[in-house]
Amino acid sequence: MKTRCGWCGDDPLYVAYHDEEWGVPVRDDKTLFEFLILETFQAGLSWITVLRKRENFRKAFDYFDYKKVAKYDASKIEALLENEGIIRNKLKVKAAVTNAQAFLEVQKEFGSFSNYIWGFVDGNPIKNALKSLKEAPANTPLSDAISKDLKKRGFKFVGTTVVYAHMQATGMVNDHLIDCFRYQEV
Repeated sequence: MKTRCGWCGDDPLYVAYHDEEWGVPVRDDKTLFEFLILETFQAGLSWITVLRKRENFRKAFDYFDYKKVAKYDASKIEALLENEGIIRNKLKVKAAVTNAQAFLEVQKEFGSFSNYIWGFVDGNPIKNALKSLKEAPANTPLSDAISKDLKKRGFKFVGTTVVYAHMQATGMVNDHLIDCFRYQEV
């Protein structure tokens, strides 16, 4: 039997996410945008709640095509707020549109969002050596700095904890526990 990080428990959806995605370095802008939006919707909720609604989010947000999301108007926002398959928080839905617009501006400036975000770690994942879940931080000075910079660029719902969760999810930081089978793999 494989040893995993304890946070994923035995829920098949959570286990698959842990085993296949979490902590794997992502350099594709579309996937980075998907995780950014999902993390902002997760704020204040459990990640499993978002995972269970992920396919609904993909459909509702045009499969995270940030160019389309950036053009959402009031009627599209209202339709999203009526969509029972997603988290219907008006501020978060509006933030998704604002973040898509800011995302496009970052792409213009840096060539890609990937270039921008990975620039904070010089393109190389930070590999922590955590022995227990208690050692995993909710934020770091680096996530503080990224959060501050994102906010300066107009992004919403990108507090330091959301940013650190994004860093973990997209492999900018490897926070798999050292006894987890994925620790060495990612």
